[in-house]
Amino acid sequence: TGPMSSECSGNLLRIMLSAEYFENEYVSLSVVDQSGTAWELDEAMAAQCGYRVTYSTWSSIEFRASALSCHSHLETDVFTVTMQIKASPTPDMSNATTHLKSASCRYDLWSPRELICESNYMEVSVRREVPQTIKDFVQDEPEDWTLLFPEEKAEEASIWQIVFHQPEEKRALLVSNAWSAGYGLKITDSRVLLRVPDTAAQVQLVKDQGTTFSVLRSSTFYKYQWVILMVDTAVACPVDGVDYTNKTITWTVPKYIPPLSAGVTSFKDVLVEAGVDLQKLSAKEMASRKYMLLNELNAITMKIPIGAEGGYYKTSVNNGQLGAKYSINLFLEHQWEDNKWGLTKHTIIKEIETPFEEVEVAITNNLNLSVRLMNVTVGTFLPDVELVNLTFEGVAVAVPEAVQHGYLIHRARYANGSKAFVIQVPLDAPSVKKEYMREDMRAYTLNVTLTFITHPSSETFVIPVIALSAVKDAVLPSARGFCDGRNLHLIITHGNVDQNWLPFISDWHLTPEAAQKYNYSLRDNGTHLAISVPFVSSHVNYEGFHTSAIKASFYLTLKDGITLAQRRDFSVSCIFSPSDLIQCLPNGTVVVSAIKLVGDEDLDTGLLVLRDRQCKPSQVTEKTATFKFNVNTCGTRRKFNGTTMTYENEVLYFRPGNDTPIYQLKFLCSYAVEQMVDVRYESKKNPPSSIKPGFGCLAISLKLFKEKSYSEPYQESEYPVVKYLREALYFEIELLQPKDARLDLNLDDCWATNSQSQDSLPQWHILIHGCENNKDSYRTVFHKVNYSLRVKFPQHLKRFEVRMFAFVQGTSLLQE
Repeated sequence: TGPMSSECSGNLLRIMLSAEYFENEYVSLSVVDQSGTAWELDEAMAAQCGYRVTYSTWSSIEFRASALSCHSHLETDVFTVTMQIKASPTPDMSNATTHLKSASCRYDLWSPRELICESNYMEVSVRREVPQTIKDFVQDEPEDWTLLFPEEKAEEASIWQIVFHQPEEKRALLVSNAWSAGYGLKITDSRVLLRVPDTAAQVQLVKDQGTTFSVLRSSTFYKYQWVILMVDTAVACPVDGVDYTNKTITWTVPKYIPPLSAGVTSFKDVLVEAGVDLQKLSAKEMASRKYMLLNELNAITMKIPIGAEGGYYKTSVNNGQLGAKYSINLFLEHQWEDNKWGLTKHTIIKEIETPFEEVEVAITNNLNLSVRLMNVTVGTFLPDVELVNLTFEGVAVAVPEAVQHGYLIHRARYANGSKAFVIQVPLDAPSVKKEYMREDMRAYTLNVTLTFITHPSSETFVIPVIALSAVKDAVLPSARGFCDGRNLHLIITHGNVDQNWLPFISDWHLTPEAAQKYNYSLRDNGTHLAISVPFVSSHVNYEGFHTSAIKASFYLTLKDGITLAQRRDFSVSCIFSPSDLIQCLPNGTVVVSAIKLVGDEDLDTGLLVLRDRQCKPSQVTEKTATFKFNVNTCGTRRKFNGTTMTYENEVLYFRPGNDTPIYQLKFLCSYAVEQMVDVRYESKKNPPSSIKPGFGCLAISLKLFKEKSYSEPYQESEYPVVKYLREALYFEIELLQPKDARLDLNLDDCWATNSQSQDSLPQWHILIHGCENNKDSYRTVFHKVNYSLRVKFPQHLKRFEVRMFAFVQGTSLLQE
């Protein structure tokens, strides 16, 4: 119970540290000796001293110790091991919390020979027997030993040296050298112990009966009084013998292991027991878990269904692909009697891990439309997985910082220990892509890559998440059209789906540069797109021509800026007088425009002529041809009617080789023969200059002032400025360059947004076409600008006053 617990199994001790208690903590383990000194565990020390540290079920830490480990305290039939655990929230182990755990295990009876096969070491301990005749001799003085063997300790009983039996040679190592090489040696009142790390140089791999064994043949020499005694300390442990077929783990261990049965002529099984995590299982318990333990003539076999109770799945990553492995810690205890050793006890701990198996990750998207929130659930995952960061729009963001980008992340935990990650993102988050689908539908797409890490292996993997939600909230752009004397106008009100839509006339992209080329007007203030084209232009369709009226239409298409898919069509049609096609100038010059009607696609306007076929158009477009000539030329006929002189001509189109026109547009100009005109004039020194449209660079500033006197503006260091609702804001807009007294500054549209982007929504118009917004509860107030030391050109400034307001949705305040 609590953060730590312990279990005993014969000559082994097991201590477990709770995963929940030490979650998100950095842990350091040490073993405390009898003097109170803490020895920090590392891999080399653990293998030499008889310890094993593993991360078992989902990051729980398991510590195993042999009864004859380096720092265990032996008393009669009890051994005690004390652990020190330090836990800290930081890798440098600062502000660590220290825990001590002492555990004791009873060990009633030692066999003449005991062997332990751990994952990181092999251990053999044999009974230390001294012949009675030797015990009866008188002991020499201790200094006699040091004179004969300086490297030997002058104690009653101690290990002197160890000899390794290898195929090519025998090699002897003194105790100090063996210890430096990583071997563990220990002698007690009754036993001699040798511990061999799995990485020791003298270990050999030997294959016997289809199974590979890790083998070390050795003899250990130890001193008793004045006699050197030798014991056989050979040890062997199976390395493989595991098979995975039909969703079953099969582990086979041969009974007769040559290095352990050398010189043996008789062999008898005494006991075969098995279990999981050092817990022995009865036959009934094994049957309930569907385990099988087979004690056959030459081998012992265990069969475990993959996924059975006692093991656990853990997350694994292979080439970036997420998968899982089933892990189980089996142990087998085999006792036998033979004519050489008597009773041998062989304990094998086998950490088994099944091959990698790929797993799929479920991703579900539940849209909460009432709060416009995407709820994306990713998983389930095993408890050893943690989400570390998110990548969207090419930027990686750690989980704690994701909330700053509108992402809320929490874990969903389930009864079986698994978990999922729930990501909540507002539909209006900048990283959620919005795309028009059809009619009133918009598609919201979340494209985010999640990076995960596994504990304790620190493997990483990524899962791309693409979540799509269709919402009926599309506001399509709308339009109104009208005509004046010589132009057609379309004013399009933007919706919430056309931010990236482009205006096209058929397949021709209408850009500001293209509009200027054709003398069109194209303006976009963020809320409205205004387009004006002249009545006589190449992109106007003429759909009807009568003596009293011409029907002219202008068609505009909005296309997707990426796919160029056609999204919305608008048009405006107006009736114009045919007289709009002709100008009769007082000096006798006639300017006439011929138009191509819809349906006359084969007509080439460049081939239109007047009666005198040498008179060709001075300007040609796809749909119009303009002629400019004097009434006394181009085959013009003159008629006199009392006080009026009439000039007639016609625009003609002939097919090649045919003298009969297929297009005929008759026109005339009438002039009064006698006419008196009263002319009124007066002299002015500075006649007003005409205003012509043009383009250029203007430098304009917008400032916020503290008072109505407009004497002190807010400085950059004072922003953001805090104001209360309905408190006055004093704005000044000034034309900085050019300093031309002939220029006047006029304001058209002015609007407020909820963010720094002028195109963001919502918006509220403060000025509309230079006037206050009639829908305002507190209308904009204009302030007169007078000449002063600061103001040289009052006509270059505009000042107005706005009352502080806030954006709300329903009863909720909208905040950026």
